[in-house]
Formats: sequence, structure tokens, C-alpha cells
Amino acid sequence: MSRIYDALIKAGKKPDSKLRLSQPQKDDKAGSLGFWWQGVSLDRKMIGAVATVMLISGLLLVAIVHQLMGRALRAQLDQRGLIVATNLSDSAAGYVAGNNVLELHALVTKFARLDGVAYAFIEDHNGQVLAHSLRPFPAGFQKTLTTDERKQASRRVTNSEGRTVYEFRTPILEGQRGSAHLGLWEEGVETQVNGALLPVIGAITLLFLVSLILAVLLMRIIARPISGLTDPANEAGAGNLASPVENRVVG
Repeated sequence: MSRIYDALIKAGKKPDSKLRLSQPQKDDKAGSLGFWWQGVSLDRKMIGAVATVMLISGLLLVAIVHQLMGRALRAQLDQRGLIVATNLSDSAAGYVAGNNVLELHALVTKFARLDGVAYAFIEDHNGQVLAHSLRPFPAGFQKTLTTDERKQASRRVTNSEGRTVYEFRTPILEGQRGSAHLGLWEEGVETQVNGALLPVIGAITLLFLVSLILAVLLMRIIARPISGLTDPANEAGAGNLASPVENRVVG
């Protein structure tokens, strides 16, 4: 009888072992993460969600403002460079017509000393340089232009002394007497752009932080009563029937 009893016990244990092997094993990390998230109170969940949404929105707003304002400021500075180059061409028109080289050198030197200006030079309608502020003038520095291109103002990006330069070219007497060239240092342009952007970005960031703090405080005030009602219900649903549930009489 004892052998038959032992055989029955062993046969009853085998299905249990197979069942255990066939059951999928739960991920301990996922279980701990889910347990941690379930343990977070409702007010903290709401505050975290609102803070995350506001943080992402604030970063996107700062990036958009930086791009749009930076583009607008660079366009404004390009317009300013074109105006200065136009003033140079207008001032040089009389000296080029009279072939007054000394006055042209004095004029080019004057414009080259302006803040942020890298160089300035004047060329005739044949592309020959009449006056310049570069010492010495680099070989192949000029760009070959057609007759129609010489009649129009243009902008190009070049290098001087190993640094990036934004060069503006404007025609002299509609290109009949040549053209004036004025170069602006890129770093000077970027310094002006960043100097105008930083106060705006700082003000937006400060306003965003104040709004975030106020939103968190408001969410805590709103979510606290709701969290007080849902926490006992969650504990009861989890099987903790011993948790006290407040009974309120209505009426």
C-alpha cells in the first residue's frame, strides 16, 4: 500500500512542475516599475504630467523663437550691410569718374575702419582694383561677373585671414564705373544677433518658470481632494480590505 501511495503522490506532483515550466516568467524590472508607478499618488501623477507637457512646450517655444528671431535679425543686418556698401559706391562714384586714386584710398580706409567691417575695395568695370584696404590684396579674391551681374547688388560668403566674411557688392553708376565691395566679419554679425536674442530668450525662460511653478501649485490644490478619495478605493481594489474607508452621510 505504501508503494502505491508514493506513486500517486509523485504522479500528482508532475503536472504541477510542467505547469510551472509552461507559465511565462514575469519581468522583475517591469513588475517593480509598475509597482512603483501604482504607488505614486494621484496628485503627483497629475503634477508630473502637467510639468512634462509644459517643459516640452517651453523648449519648443524657445527653439522656435530662436530660429525665427535669429533669421529676422540676420536679414536686418544683411540689409544694413547692403546700405553701407551702397553708401560706399555712391561716395566713390565721383572719385572713380575723375580717376582720383588718392581720394578713393582715403574713402576705402574710412569705411574699412567701421565697426565689424573686414575690408573694402573698389574695382572698375573691367574688374581692375582701384583702391582696397587689404594688405596685400589676395590673388584670385575677386569673383568673375557678367555684364548683367555687375549691374545688380549681391551678397556672398568668403574668407579673409582664415575667418568667414559676408561680402556685399553694389554697382557704381549702374555698373558703368565698376562696383564697391564691403566685407563684414561673420563673428561680429553673430555677436549682434546673440546680443539681441539673449534678453528675449531670458525673459521667455523666466516667464515659463514662473508659469510652471504656478501650474504645479494649482495642480496640487486641485488634485489633493481627488487623491484623498481615490487612494482608499485603490487600496481596497488591491486587496487591502483592512484599510479604513470613510463613510459619509449625504442629506
